[in-house]
Amino acid sequence: MAIQTSPLIVGGGLSGLSLACAALAGVRGRDFMVLEARERFGGRILGQDVGGGAFDLGPAWFWPGQPRIAALIQTLGLTRFDQYADGDLLFEDEQGNVQRGRGYASMQGSYRLHGGFAALIEHLVAALDPDRLKRNAAVTSITRSDDGVMARTHEDEVIHARHCVLAVPPRLAANLSFAPELGAPAHRAMTGIATWMAGQAKAVAVYDRPFWRDAGLSGDAMSRRGPMVEIHDASVEQGGPYALFGFIGVPPAARQDAQALRQSITTQLGRMFGPDAADPRALLLKDWALDAFTSTSADMKPLFAHPQYGLPPALSELWDGRLVFVGTEVAPQFGGYLEGALEAADLVLERLAHEYA
Repeated sequence: MAIQTSPLIVGGGLSGLSLACAALAGVRGRDFMVLEARERFGGRILGQDVGGGAFDLGPAWFWPGQPRIAALIQTLGLTRFDQYADGDLLFEDEQGNVQRGRGYASMQGSYRLHGGFAALIEHLVAALDPDRLKRNAAVTSITRSDDGVMARTHEDEVIHARHCVLAVPPRLAANLSFAPELGAPAHRAMTGIATWMAGQAKAVAVYDRPFWRDAGLSGDAMSRRGPMVEIHDASVEQGGPYALFGFIGVPPAARQDAQALRQSITTQLGRMFGPDAADPRALLLKDWALDAFTSTSADMKPLFAHPQYGLPPALSELWDGRLVFVGTEVAPQFGGYLEGALEAADLVLERLAHEYA
């Protein structure tokens, strides 16, 4: 039997969930539904607990001057803390020579979240009716109908809605089947928008004590040898466990062997921070380039600058406004940030509030 709802939100990341919560609070006709392809909500927000500490494998920071994420954290009763920044920075050259004191923590002044950003997702999900949330519900096709749209999932479930909000990266949306077709300009626009952090891999090494802090180091490091090119302190605010995390600079095609990559990571940590660093309590690794619900083949190319995000004209007013994009890649001011995911959701909410008034 087909399901009737509106709006239908495809994607249960920060944009989709925040939009659902806002719709619940402020839009009449609140019969929304969120479809998430993964078995979990959160999208590119992903955390893992080790020894009572929560560690982010996706985005880990937000900054002053980002009002939406700050307000949401306060509304949900969560608390922030300052990124650890005391001490010297390490620099490793191509030959593996390590120098100390080549600058200070580059993320000084940024904020992190108690419980990690997965806690934010958990609170958003808890605020919504579980009957309006569907996991493992990958949408395969979207068809325009006389009174709206019809979406079909991989299990052949059919959902009718007045509006369909695509809360997924545009490059992933381009892989869906649309009827009628959206046209070449829209397809070019979707595939031309780089998915933020889709080609990234992140490693988190967890320890029982912060030996680098004891040595007067901030945990910040830059390396031209790798495999991690940028390292930061990822510890919980107080009491441990403690952690260092790094962004992997090896291209996706060259990091397919996870065991070899892990060995290279611990070797590098020992080389830069000493023998204690080579034996972490746990080593967490997330390669977003291998995540089919995040990355496409086009995202394998490295980004050398922050993309110019925002909603292209070719993706506005699709199907007379029945098909709408939301997400950090279409945010006009804060694209690529958590703030951008909320910014884009606010813009769509204004549209929906008008439509359902």
